Amino acid sequence: MTVPAECPEFAEIARRVNNWGRWGADDEVGTLNLVTDEAVRQAAASVRSGRRVPLALPLQQDGVQTGMIPGRVNPLHTMVALNLEMFGPGAVATSDDVVTMGLQAATHWDGLGHVSHGGRIYNDRPATSITAHGGATFSGIEKTRPLVSRGVLLDVARARGEQQLASGHAVGPEDLEAAEEFAGTRVRAGDIVLVRTGQLRHFLAGDKRAYAHPSPGLSIRAPEWFHARDVAAVANDTLTFEIVPPQIENLWLPVHALHLVEMGMLQGQNWNLEELSEACADAARYSFLLSAPPEPFTGGTGAPVAPVAVL
Repeated sequence: MTVPAECPEFAEIARRVNNWGRWGADDEVGTLNLVTDEAVRQAAASVRSGRRVPLALPLQQDGVQTGMIPGRVNPLHTMVALNLEMFGPGAVATSDDVVTMGLQAATHWDGLGHVSHGGRIYNDRPATSITAHGGATFSGIEKTRPLVSRGVLLDVARARGEQQLASGHAVGPEDLEAAEEFAGTRVRAGDIVLVRTGQLRHFLAGDKRAYAHPSPGLSIRAPEWFHARDVAAVANDTLTFEIVPPQIENLWLPVHALHLVEMGMLQGQNWNLEELSEACADAARYSFLLSAPPEPFTGGTGAPVAPVAVL
C-alpha cells in the first residue's frame, strides 16, 4: 500500500494490521470471516431479558447530512400513488412511495469498496474495479454475510464520567481499554464493537452542524487494538467516524484507510447509541445479541442499516 512519505506512523500501522490474503486471494468480506457459527451461537446465549433497543436514526429529509459531503443527500420521500384502484373502481386501493437518498446518508455501514488508497482497495484489488455502472464490482456491500453477532458497547464517554467527549478527543487504545474495563466484558474474536462518544447528542438536540464538525472520533492508533482482538466490525455515533479535523495535519481519513482497505473491516457511522447506553447501564452489562445486516444493494460501497441490540 502506498502511503505518504511524510507519515511513517501511518505506514507502520498499515503494515501491522494488514489482512490481505489472510482468508485467501479471492476473499471479499474481510473480518466478517471472524463471525463464525460458534460466535453467533455464543451471541444468542447473551440474550437475557429480551429487551430490544433500536440503534438507527429515522430516514428523513431533515437528516444528519449538511451538504459537507458532496452528493450524500438526506432521504427524499415521494408518494407515487395515493389510494390507486389499480384494478378498477371499488377494487383494493394501494399507495406507493419512492425514496432518493445517499446510501450512507443516515445510519449505515461503509463497505470495503468505499475507500481506496494508493490505487488499491481491500485484498490488493485495483481501485478501478469500482466503476460508474457496476459500482463496487469487488467487495460490494451485497457480499456481506448475514450480519448477526455479539455486540459490545464500549461507552467511552460514560466510562470517563462524561455525557459526551470533547470535540478534540481522539479515542485511542487507552480509552478502549478503560471502557472495556468499565463494561466488565472482554472484547473477543467475531464481536461487533460499538464505540459511544456522545457526539450524536448534538444532532438529537437539533444542531446538526455541531454534530458534523468538529468531532471526536477514533484515533489512528485504534485500529491496532481492534486488529489484536480480531473484531469483526466497528460502528460509532459520529458523522465521520474518526476525529475531525484530522489528528495528523493533512492526513484525512486514515482510520477509514486502515479499517476498510488494510483490514477489510466494515465501519459504521451515525448509530444512535444513546438509548443503548442507558439500557446497558440499567442492566449492568454491555454485551448483547446484535442484528445489523446492511441492505444488499448490488455494487454498493455502503448501505443503510437498522440495527437492533437484544439484551
